[in-house]
Amino acid sequence: TGAEPGAFRLPFATRDAYAGRLPQAAADTGRELRRGDRVVVVTQQAQRYREVLAEANVAAEVRARVEPTPARAASDGTLALVQGALPEGWQVTTADGRVVSLTTDRELFGFVKRRRALRRAGSQRSKFLAEVSPGDFVVHADHGIARFGGIVRRPVDGEERDYLELRYAADDRLYVPMEQVERVSRYVGPAEHVPRLTRLGTQEWHHARARVRAAVAIVAADLVRLYAARQLLRGHAFRADTPWQRELEAAFPYEETEDQLRAIAEVKADMESERPMDRLICGDVGFGKTEVVVRAAFKAVMDGMQVAVLVPTTVLAQQHERTFRERLGAFPVRVEALSRFQSDGEAREVITGLRSGEVDIVIGTHRLLQPGIEFGNLGLVIIDEEQRFGVAHKERLKRMRLEVDVLSLSATPIPRTLHMSLTGIRDMSTMETAPVARLPVQTFVSEYDAALVREATLHELDRGGQVYVVHNRVHSIDVLADQLRELVPEARIAVGHGQMPETVLSRVMERFADGEFDVLVCTTIIESGIDIPNVNTLVVDQADTLGLAQLYQLRGRVGRSTQQAYAYLLHSREHMLSEVAQQRLATIFEANELGAGFQVALRDLEIRGAGNLLGQEQSGQIATVGFDLYTSMLGEAVEELRTQAAIPAAVAEPPSGPGMRKELNAAALRARPLRAVALDLPVSAFIPESYIAEIEGRLALYQRVAALRSIANVEALAVETADRLGPLPLPLEQLLALVRIRLAAVAADVAAVRVEDGEVVLTARDKRSFGARRLPTLPAGVRVGRMQLRVARAALGEQWLGAVEALLRLLAHAQAPAAVAATA
Repeated sequence: TGAEPGAFRLPFATRDAYAGRLPQAAADTGRELRRGDRVVVVTQQAQRYREVLAEANVAAEVRARVEPTPARAASDGTLALVQGALPEGWQVTTADGRVVSLTTDRELFGFVKRRRALRRAGSQRSKFLAEVSPGDFVVHADHGIARFGGIVRRPVDGEERDYLELRYAADDRLYVPMEQVERVSRYVGPAEHVPRLTRLGTQEWHHARARVRAAVAIVAADLVRLYAARQLLRGHAFRADTPWQRELEAAFPYEETEDQLRAIAEVKADMESERPMDRLICGDVGFGKTEVVVRAAFKAVMDGMQVAVLVPTTVLAQQHERTFRERLGAFPVRVEALSRFQSDGEAREVITGLRSGEVDIVIGTHRLLQPGIEFGNLGLVIIDEEQRFGVAHKERLKRMRLEVDVLSLSATPIPRTLHMSLTGIRDMSTMETAPVARLPVQTFVSEYDAALVREATLHELDRGGQVYVVHNRVHSIDVLADQLRELVPEARIAVGHGQMPETVLSRVMERFADGEFDVLVCTTIIESGIDIPNVNTLVVDQADTLGLAQLYQLRGRVGRSTQQAYAYLLHSREHMLSEVAQQRLATIFEANELGAGFQVALRDLEIRGAGNLLGQEQSGQIATVGFDLYTSMLGEAVEELRTQAAIPAAVAEPPSGPGMRKELNAAALRARPLRAVALDLPVSAFIPESYIAEIEGRLALYQRVAALRSIANVEALAVETADRLGPLPLPLEQLLALVRIRLAAVAADVAAVRVEDGEVVLTARDKRSFGARRLPTLPAGVRVGRMQLRVARAALGEQWLGAVEALLRLLAHAQAPAAVAATA
């Protein structure tokens, strides 16, 4: 397409965009086929689009690939409908005047699911640079907020290297070597906050970081004081499991996952310790967190202690009450609820029972935190979705943590990086394995279509299931319910929302759970924790008006059995989707694999919840530097305080528990920044596009390379990558060789390694001059100065990079053999 001699332009054009108007797209496809055009549609909703095409009298079969087609008469059009994903479509006019077109989800729906090659390259969920696209905001720890320009290849001394291009204010550019990619992270801030680009060459970023560091120091001090006090206290050490405990666990009707069993073991170990437990269980919706807390609660009751289960909504309180009573019904355990579903008389009776110790387990909303609630012998507090409680409630929870064991749950948690930065301050169990035979929820995004709603409802009713229809507008919810009764007269339909009288809403939910209704038209009151396995179809009306975390939580209400579940996220035909709404729907459409709650948590209001979890509102500081850098700075501040003599040694110990110490120590090692080493070696070191085509995949692998902290890990990554993607190309082998040199230079206290006038030059760090060291016997040709070692590159042979690494490791072993053995 350029101006070179002989260049010509191909007649490509962009494809029409339909933004969810599928009937129009199908009608246009029919006209193109009648005109004799060749049409290819690649979509992840191929079956749904086939049905739309059929309604437009266009026959199509879903294929796994596009097959070549033989020559046809000029009047014949052809259609290929393929299940898959491509970035975007196009159309081109051939020499005979016919049009060949490719249509993708970007044209049909306005977005396309990102390809997952980055997972094959070994991405880590705690690393988010691999998710950025050109134009996204990123943060360089030393230079501030920029827009990501992509990966660019630039020549250096005749060799090629890859760089991240960062675009700052005033059109300034910064090119970051890929070995420094760990200094760059995706900018994640409070919802809908648009950051301001940093100006290079000014003190702007320095001052911004200083302000955040000051605020972080206050939060870190509060955290350390709180948890240091906990470490010095002695709580109740619960006894080992009783025969009844084993009987309860044997009666669990499902097979536990490995993560679930590990979480249960960690919770029990904490409870049996004298130190008060404070453990956070992070697990996706439907991954079995409730069973963990049921067993913990029963263990506490078996030791004569009371349990308080704190939940954010009355509907969830009712759900938990039902679950606890079902699981513990065979044992002499009194379970009560305390929420607005109880009358004043019932509430007084429960409060009296708590004070006297007659109530063993109470499940309630914020009423449990109000003055006047006293327990006879409280031993365990369980908090479901802690980030949804306000600051005043958290102050009460802080005091509880100094007295009793606390177990918190979260389905869409703050990112794991926050916890890892506070290693040793708070314990965490992660549940990332889906229950056996659990299937991902099939998700569809579309304009509101009455025929689609009827079809989805009847399909669920035909297999004996039930349906949620979410309409988050109380004033018009009855109108929608009446429309559904006309649309699907076969269904028994009920309405439920938070403004109904407590007794009425409670009765509706009970009857729906008992199967007396087929369809529940409701607001987002079902968002948290509702578990009715027979409900496996969800229809969300005006989905574009809901938050991302809300949509994800709502979708988690279905698919909680072995049945295939379906979620239909519908938006109005009357207006175009806003950019923000498109991003939300695109993200929920992407996050359709099991265990995606962590990804969703990064992209919504849960970011603000991260500040609330610490007991203070930190969204302003997060907006200034981005969530990744904020948590890193917080972790550094906590670590600094923990190492001071005033902090008890117990605080500095990593959390114990089966499998946790190894995981957290490894995470701390990965997070620890290496000393800077200036490498200036003329070698081509990059990941070729021919090896990993997608930019996301290359970024993910670059990020893993930059995070390597030992020679053994370098070798392991090389073996893993070759096993997954094939033999390593030479530029990638040389990139890994540079990483090994960097690690060896750190161990040898070498600040820079470069080639200068045909010589390899090693420069010592300040105060560690070579003249002051006890050096080993060095190879012939190495010249030693006070601050530099020099050796002719030609003398090192063809494998000169390996020879440089060997020289550095020789220096490292000579000065500190034990330390180097641990590092290398």
